[in-house]
Amino acid sequence: VPMLFITGCKKDKVKTDFEILNEYAGLNNLDLSNVLDGWVIPASKLNVDPNDFSIPDYYIMDFRKAADFDAGHIKDAHNVSMGNLLTEAENAGGKPILCVCYTGQTAARATGLLRMAGYTAKSMKWGMAGWHADFAGKWDANATDYDSPNWVTSGEPATVSEFSTPDFSTGKSEGADILNDRINAAISNTTWTITKTDVLGNPENYFVNNFWPPESWEEYGHVKGAYRISDLKLETLKNLDPNETIVTYCYTGQTSSIVTAWLHVMGYDKAKSMLFGANGIVHTKLLSGTAGSAPAKSWKGTGSSSENNLGYYDKDGNLHNPE
Repeated sequence: VPMLFITGCKKDKVKTDFEILNEYAGLNNLDLSNVLDGWVIPASKLNVDPNDFSIPDYYIMDFRKAADFDAGHIKDAHNVSMGNLLTEAENAGGKPILCVCYTGQTAARATGLLRMAGYTAKSMKWGMAGWHADFAGKWDANATDYDSPNWVTSGEPATVSEFSTPDFSTGKSEGADILNDRINAAISNTTWTITKTDVLGNPENYFVNNFWPPESWEEYGHVKGAYRISDLKLETLKNLDPNETIVTYCYTGQTSSIVTAWLHVMGYDKAKSMLFGANGIVHTKLLSGTAGSAPAKSWKGTGSSSENNLGYYDKDGNLHNPE
């Protein structure tokens, strides 16, 4: 009597959206180090026309409110809302994009999202505050010293652990499609910032990550109980808790803004960037600091390229010359 042998094949484990996205990002140079490579440029390093103060090398996208744009903007800039980011980017016609805002923080976020969408983009450091003193108000008001018992100068970073990965579903199966869906989700996320008062008021409510080297952690202080995962990349995302509100902070709030944009695309929807970074807490100490080239990362610090006076235009096309 013949014997029948029934064999079965073990089904391959179905990959999650996060796993597909993570793999796709790695294969397409979308790790954080790629997104951060040369992402920011100060006004003083731009090829500014000395006659009309235009920047011919870039298609300029300005994310400020219309009234502020009308009061003064860089020649040929386009006033854009974050919601129209990708639509406006198509109008650049392949030209590199320069993102501009009030302080450099929104522009940094836009730059990160554009880069993940395949565009060549940079953020203008310090925003319009770094273009002309007439626009310096937001930085002047927020670069300050702030005393809090939860900003400390002793203690080691919190112990790094491993967590589950983000659980999200786009309904897509291809990496490129999942990426596109996640970029659009990040564009729609309007709650991506947090103030120092909220963070320092209750640091235990957040997964705080100090995006600094160890020498800066020691010299300038840090949020009590913070992690220090500065080597953040696809491989180390497992060290972030997707169920917590991940707060990244840096020197100015600009790097943390682009990092937070990258985290949002990768599925960490609750991530936030601390506005103005350490410049809003220990500005004086940063100005005279030795670790991490802090003066160059401080508003009006030596080497920061934050104090420029370049010509700009109002809504009627009138040129406001440097003074």
